[in-house]
Amino acid sequence: MSISLKRARAIFVKDYKEFSRNYAVSFSLIVPILFAFLFRSAGPSLPGAIGFLLNISFMLLTCLVQACLIAEEKERNTLRSLMMTPATTMDVLIGKSTLVFVMSAVALAIATYILGYEPASLWAFVAAIILSIILYIAVGTICGLFSKTLLEASLSIIPAAMVFTAPPVVPLLFGDFPIFKVLDYTPSIQLVHLLNIRNTGFTTGELLKPLLIILAWTVVFTIVSVVLYQRRLKDE
Repeated sequence: MSISLKRARAIFVKDYKEFSRNYAVSFSLIVPILFAFLFRSAGPSLPGAIGFLLNISFMLLTCLVQACLIAEEKERNTLRSLMMTPATTMDVLIGKSTLVFVMSAVALAIATYILGYEPASLWAFVAAIILSIILYIAVGTICGLFSKTLLEASLSIIPAAMVFTAPPVVPLLFGDFPIFKVLDYTPSIQLVHLLNIRNTGFTTGELLKPLLIILAWTVVFTIVSVVLYQRRLKDE
């Protein structure tokens, strides 16, 4: 499938102009920074704070904004019209995802700096953040495809939050039952495992395991989002 950077850039610019005028959605951009200031004095519990900060930010920023961008196109009946242009599926998805990717990366970088978090391995941390952003963009795309309005898009991320954000706190709320061991393979918990690795004495295997699991989730949901995008266009 061919990709035109010129068309993708045009979609990016269009979304940026629309996003900058939507103050309610734009507020999501400062969510990670607000949480960072709240947790700045976390002290010894810093790893727990950074884990919560990243997981909640992926949902309230990355996933929510992506879902709203897709739903807004559907609400205005412009999504199908967009596909009638020479722009391919990948042109549209890349164009609409780039804005969210850049926003998420910048906001999370600032929030991490404010917290003063120092990862055990910088390359593993950066890789995990990039993969997670792509994953939540895919989840947001799926939520947006099944929403007809911005309000529906905002509500649609609640089930996604239960699957992707809630797992780290489930054992804390309900106890460490064996049945909850399956949650250990969710991307949010794997990210927490990666963040909790100490700066000294770690092995490459300890870094690769969570990265590979997050990568698997990312690949699967990216493929699903592309397939659903194409099918929803045919159904409408």
